[in-house]
Order: sequence, then structure tokens, then C-alpha cells
Amino acid sequence: MSTRILVADDDPVVREVVRRYLERDGMTVIETADGPATAEVLARDDIDLAVLDVMMPPPDGIELTRMVRSGPHPDTPIILLTALGEEDDRILGLRSGADDYVTKPFSPRELALRVASVLRRARAAPASAEEVVRSGEIELRRSARTVRIDGAAVDLTAREFDLLAFLLTNPHRVFSRNELLAEVWGWTFGDLSTVTVHIKRLRAKLGAAHRIDTVWGRGYAWERADSGELPRSSAAEEPHRAD
Repeated sequence: MSTRILVADDDPVVREVVRRYLERDGMTVIETADGPATAEVLARDDIDLAVLDVMMPPPDGIELTRMVRSGPHPDTPIILLTALGEEDDRILGLRSGADDYVTKPFSPRELALRVASVLRRARAAPASAEEVVRSGEIELRRSARTVRIDGAAVDLTAREFDLLAFLLTNPHRVFSRNELLAEVWGWTFGDLSTVTVHIKRLRAKLGAAHRIDTVWGRGYAWERADSGELPRSSAAEEPHRAD
């Protein structure tokens, strides 16, 4: 069955160009031009990934991202299209649950590569890795892509899951934001605030169970609940010069 991608943008030229590139990669593209039509498709159709414009007629891409994350299909990968230089929109989009973003004007080929990368990470379940990873009250199951705290399910986006899985399987090691961007996102370059925002969201969702330490001047590390090797940090700020 072909991969189904929703492309939502009020600019028909953007939709056409993106559609042509994605179809070259063998994907089926569904196009919408405004928020209400997009919300209808997201609620009705089985979508593998959504590309949403932040500036689309309301509900805009950020509002739609929030709707998806609180709806019946919260794991649907989402890429936001944001205006160049609108950093607040990008950070707000990531905090709302987007997996990635691309700034306008953009290369259609770059967007197609980002789509493939997000899909690959969302579907990945390394056979060689430990199936069930536990740390304190947290239990992560790779193939099912589920996380539980004391038996209660925690809703994570695909990227949040990947980030947590990476940290859990590499405890006590400090990773800079550049290293996390490469290991979790598969990017050799990008906006480091992407990592910062995802760390903050992951801490918030895990609550008191999180063991994500800020190692000032270096990056982030996971401290297992039964170890005191690293000083525990309750701060959510990004590390100083951690790249």
C-alpha cells in the first residue's frame, strides 16, 4: 500500500511542487488548502504523515498539530512549513508536537528528504536492540513504540520516542545538541533549538520520572534512577555552549 502524505497549504503552487516531488518517491499525496478541510482529512483518512503550513487559514498548522496530538491518532508524524526567520513559530510548532519543520522558501527535494527521514524514524524498530528498556518506573517497548510509567501509558510523538529510546540506551553519557541532532534526527546540520524544545517536552511528559540531566557547557545525559553518577538537574534550560 502506498504511503499517504497530506500536504496542507493555501498556496496552490507550493502544493503542486511538493506533490510532484513526493509522487516521484512513490507516495500518494492528498492536498488541502485551508484548516477546516485539513482537519476533516486528518479525522477521516488514514494518513502516514502530514505537511502543514503554519500560516494557512485557521485552524492553522500549529492548531492542527495540537488537534492531532490530542486526537485518536496522536502518533501521526507532522512536518510544519514556517516562514523564514519566524523563530517563534518554529519553536511554538515544536512545542505543539511537530516532529520537524522546513522554512520557506524551501527546496522541494529537501522537504521530500525530510519526509522520508521522519517516516523512517517513525517506523524504525531496530531488531538488534533490546526490545524492552527499563529505567526506574519507566518502561519503553521498541516494536510497539510505547512508553509506560508505573504501568500508565505516556503519549509521545515519534521524535520524542526516538529521543527517549536513545537516551535510555546510552545512560550516563553526555551528548551535545549537535550529537543528538545527528543521532536522533539524522541531520548533520540544523537548528539546535529543535533539540532543546524536544528535551523540554520530554521532561514535561515524563514528569518526576525523567532523568534527563543538563550538563552545563556540554549537553544532556540520562541518569538511571538507581545511579548517582551524575548530579540531577531540575532545570529545563538549554545547556550553555553544548554544541
